[in-house]
Amino acid sequence: MKISKETVEHVANLARLYLNDEEKKEMAEKLSSILEYMDKLSELDTSNVPPTSHVIPIHNVFREDVVMESLPLSEVLKNAPDSEKGFFKVPRVIEE
Repeated sequence: MKISKETVEHVANLARLYLNDEEKKEMAEKLSSILEYMDKLSELDTSNVPPTSHVIPIHNVFREDVVMESLPLSEVLKNAPDSEKGFFKVPRVIEE
């Protein structure tokens, strides 16, 4: 599929990009090249290739979500550097 200079101008206008004539010509050639490559890829027979969502076999590493009793508040705040009224107290990170 060949991309025309007019198509590049239209897309550039939609994207509010200013391209000079040389850049429009170069962009048309590059986009045409990409589409030609995609056409070539679509010729491949992938009927025997199983669909995948990721190329690396990744398994869920999270544990099951099990309802458990919470720790007592005193135990939770035991190692906190500072606490106030039952909450962690942290240094201010947003300046006034």
